[in-house]
Amino acid sequence: MEAHMWSWIAYALFLLNFSFSIVVIFMERRDAAATWAWLMVLLFIPILGFILYLIFGQNLSRRHLFDWDEKVKIGIESTIQTQMREIKNQLFRFRNPHTEENEDLVYMLLRNNDAILTEDNDVNIFIDGKDKFHSLLQDIRRAKHHIHLQYYIFRVDDLGSEIVHLLTEKAKQGVKVRVLYDEMGSRGVHKRHFKELIEAGGIVEIFFPSKIPFINLRLNYRNHRKLAIIDGNIGYVGGFNIGDEYLGLNPKFGYWRDTHLRIEGTAVPSIQTRFILDWNQASDRHDIHYSDTYFPNSPSNNDVSMQIVTSGPDSEWEQIKNGYIKMISSARESVYIQTPYFIPDASLLDALRIAALSGVDVRIMIPNKPDHLFVYWATYSYIGELIKAGARTYIYDAGFIHAKTIVVDKKLSSVGTANIDVRSFRLNFEVNAFIYHHETGRKLAEIFEKDMELCFELTPELYKNRTTMVKFKESISRLLSPIL
Repeated sequence: MEAHMWSWIAYALFLLNFSFSIVVIFMERRDAAATWAWLMVLLFIPILGFILYLIFGQNLSRRHLFDWDEKVKIGIESTIQTQMREIKNQLFRFRNPHTEENEDLVYMLLRNNDAILTEDNDVNIFIDGKDKFHSLLQDIRRAKHHIHLQYYIFRVDDLGSEIVHLLTEKAKQGVKVRVLYDEMGSRGVHKRHFKELIEAGGIVEIFFPSKIPFINLRLNYRNHRKLAIIDGNIGYVGGFNIGDEYLGLNPKFGYWRDTHLRIEGTAVPSIQTRFILDWNQASDRHDIHYSDTYFPNSPSNNDVSMQIVTSGPDSEWEQIKNGYIKMISSARESVYIQTPYFIPDASLLDALRIAALSGVDVRIMIPNKPDHLFVYWATYSYIGELIKAGARTYIYDAGFIHAKTIVVDKKLSSVGTANIDVRSFRLNFEVNAFIYHHETGRKLAEIFEKDMELCFELTPELYKNRTTMVKFKESISRLLSPIL
């Protein structure tokens, strides 16, 4: 009788698990690779697998999470339509011939992402945390009207506390201070850690906070963007979060090698608009309404052309990934990529493979110190395919490389928050600057080549001679890669 009961329980669990597979996986129409990966999880770890799916795997409905009716007041819609029309009809007067070389990429990002082209920016590149935060703190001290900070990770360690203290002083001076952080990225951080800032008049908001104390089931769909806007004149975008580890003070990682941009010019309103959209989504009572003071007319005297491109799970298209593929497809001489995680989908992997097989000098730099083991071994699996096609891989061995950069032919480049992985392309909210400027591309290429001195090359011989255990880890991680 007891055996019969257990048989019925097992049968019921099987039916329940099968129903979960049908309803949750196929009804959401996710891509085939992710579907098979989740089916494998549900098959081998029934019930628990479904719980994992609820935490890690749900699709975010493609609704407009971010909307701001007042965009019309800063001319975004009309500018987009004008630029698209003029580029399509060969009427657009590019100020920079380097930009005109990539007008098809410019048009694609305009059409699919509302990414306005600006051609009068000044850009400083930071590759060291101390330099980046010294600059940011200086700009915060000079702020007169507002300070907007948005970070995936905001730690309240020494660096974070220094920034919060300075923000508090600025709030007491009457500067409008707003801080937005992601709850999952900033685990352990709560609004009480910003008590003095809030009491001084600053406002702090949390992206996708948990509705259950201490438990957040939404591990996907995190806001991975790192932005700072000072008085609407200065914008920052790149890979550095806020925390002591980004100054190289975490012994686990050692020196932290990242890339971040400081921008002045007419690209800053695009960064500001992105912050406002994210802020208003997270805020219940403190929405930002249009004011000229948030969008001052402050072009720079330089000639760097760029588009600020965003992507997220609420988007119909994977804009940043598509931009990467377009860049790689245009390469004639070289493609340099720096990324902490390399888990491309089939389309991006094919683009890189085709470039390498066509004689393009494809070089990829990844860290030697993994912070996510499954991701690390999946990365090795994909890297192995490209090595066979003639690409070269460099393992950064002087700390942890967290930079998210791509440079094509040493003149076309992209810097931002998006890694080369499914999570960045489909599951998280990201932002990148696509830069059409030979001098900036040359500088980023030189930085890459300088970093190569701190790497060892993963040659075909080294990869071929990896151990059986490494091959096993790669195989398992590769199977799970669509859902990592």
